[in-house]
Amino acid sequence: MSTQFAWIAPACAFIGILVAAYLGSWVLKQAPGSDKMNSISLKIQQGAKAFLMSEYKLLIIFMVVVAVVMAIALSWVTALAFITGGILSAAAGYVGMHVATRANTRTAYAAEESVAKALNISFKSGLTMGLCVASFALMGLSLWLILLVFGVDVLDPELMHENIGMVEGFATGASAVALFARVGGGIYTKAADVGADLVGKVEAGIPEDDPRNPATIADNVGDNVGDVAGMGADLFESYTGSILAPTILAVTFGSLGGYFATGDFVWAIVVPVVIAAFGILTSIIGLLAVRTKEGADLHKALNRGTYLAAGIEIVIIFILFFLWQSQSLDAQPLWLFGSVLCGLIAGLAIGKITEYFCSDHHKPVQKIAESAETGAATVIIEGISTGMLSTIAPIVLVALAIIGAFACGNMAFPAAAEAGVMNGILVGLFGVGLAATGMLSNTAITIGVDAYGPVADNAGGIAEMAGLPEEVRDRTDALDAVGNTTAAIAKGFAIASAGLSAISLFVSFQATMHHYIADFELSLTDPLIVAGIFVGAMMPFMFAALTMGAVSRAAHAMVEEVRRQFREIRGIMEYEAEPEYDKCVAISTSSALREMMLPGCLAVVVPIIIGCIDPAMLGGFLAGAVATGMLMAIFMSNAGGAWDNAKKYIEQGYFGGKGSEAHKAAVVGDTVGDPFKDTSGPSMNILINLMTIVSLTFSPLFITIQAML
Repeated sequence: MSTQFAWIAPACAFIGILVAAYLGSWVLKQAPGSDKMNSISLKIQQGAKAFLMSEYKLLIIFMVVVAVVMAIALSWVTALAFITGGILSAAAGYVGMHVATRANTRTAYAAEESVAKALNISFKSGLTMGLCVASFALMGLSLWLILLVFGVDVLDPELMHENIGMVEGFATGASAVALFARVGGGIYTKAADVGADLVGKVEAGIPEDDPRNPATIADNVGDNVGDVAGMGADLFESYTGSILAPTILAVTFGSLGGYFATGDFVWAIVVPVVIAAFGILTSIIGLLAVRTKEGADLHKALNRGTYLAAGIEIVIIFILFFLWQSQSLDAQPLWLFGSVLCGLIAGLAIGKITEYFCSDHHKPVQKIAESAETGAATVIIEGISTGMLSTIAPIVLVALAIIGAFACGNMAFPAAAEAGVMNGILVGLFGVGLAATGMLSNTAITIGVDAYGPVADNAGGIAEMAGLPEEVRDRTDALDAVGNTTAAIAKGFAIASAGLSAISLFVSFQATMHHYIADFELSLTDPLIVAGIFVGAMMPFMFAALTMGAVSRAAHAMVEEVRRQFREIRGIMEYEAEPEYDKCVAISTSSALREMMLPGCLAVVVPIIIGCIDPAMLGGFLAGAVATGMLMAIFMSNAGGAWDNAKKYIEQGYFGGKGSEAHKAAVVGDTVGDPFKDTSGPSMNILINLMTIVSLTFSPLFITIQAML
């Protein structure tokens, strides 16, 4: 393979952008429903746009400050790559949200006719988001790689290694924006959701999304800024990291005088972007399989698209490695297909495990619903227990995937594996990096089956507020219930791939430091490294505390405002007066923007400070953060998803149904779970990736400081 094959990546990304434009325009051409439905949708559109514009203004300031620091401490090219990654991540989130906030009323109107038509519109809206995320990320990253790495003489891997450090700025920008988008959007949506549920459902006893609830517009806006724009930025950074990690490892291996022949080296650095490129095409093909009929299993319809895309992608990846004819007699690159397969199998298995713990078709959620008969306390206890249990199988699967992918990487290049500790680690971890690439190669359709959920949720809200027939809300609720499970599955993919990518980037950091500092070593006998492990292990807990506390404070203000309006505005409960929706939107907006800055800045600043003090301590810090961050991410996301679906299970008529004491207890559990699954939990994988890529990007600064000491 020649480095010219890397041009397949921007070409496929361009195709993805064209298809996304077609799907988005098709969605916008569908009938939007009545004037009342459009009026409600317009309020959601305006609220979402206003929040994103305010958020992006703050992000611009942050990005400029960090870019200036990068330009001074590293290089202006790294700073430019950083800005590019941030802009493309924000752009993908904005485009997806633009379509989603207009697809909601179209989905509600389509649900008047059939659930099949509603699914078609909401899923195409979600896939628009998915294709934008994957295509924008691959376009930007591949062009930077072509410019700085693939365009360099392959006989000069040292220059490649220096240049790929600049490309790492792109991933840093993507991760920084993702963290702020997830945290800010999560605080926004959960402040509104908690306020709407606690006062509307529990105290006032009115249905979800009732137009009398002052927080209902803010709640629907939050679905878009948190679960569409925030989720898109989240997977943008995970996807970028999964492609870049094996490329960095291959280049690092080459710069250390590794055992790649020239042809093998070219294949190793190019194949990750080629795998990602074909993933965009297979996601487009998967769209064709998502079809359903009235009364059919909606989950199966979405699974067909996912499995079709994954199946075709596996065949393509096998062909790629089969065509890799090594110039080294002992090398067998086909083993690397085994590494990718380890990632794909682990990803799919984690998705099924997540479904088991979060779907109301299975015992864990049903047990939480049953516990609601004895009150809110037992709901919370059972949910926490379920979330903790749900970490076991995914962590074991990730561990097995790491071991399997590492072994396959070593078997692909046995001479390199036997040529010293660092060479063996790097070639094995190259396999682990490819496992992460394989796991997220179909990111576009993974996001598609996730991002349709908030559209369906909004459609249900519009149906309720517009007074549409009961069967319309039943259809949108069916779509939304499946969307809760698919969202949990997508989070599982993001968390698992983040773990694999973070480990690969962590080893790249170690190899880079070892390359320039001969006595650099990570040993558990070094007290600074042990201290770093403990501080790193603490970071996810501190981050969770900050974000949960932010939701609590914002929700407190929201609850007080909703209570005030119920108390002071006469006629709300009789539909004679309209609530002041804008007041609740303003509370969510100001709270989210104010509270997101501290946790986001800490994730960037803390690794840099520790790295300047002692790079080895930073290595321990990253190891501790990755371990506890993955556990916290899985625990919080799955516990929150289980609480949510336990509430929905009761609403289907079990254990007394809506309005019963069990339902009120389940609503409390769901309220506790809201910041778990939509603020703190899904931010954890971004946190560990961001801290790792920041450490790697700023490693030249740490090396310079150490040389001066």
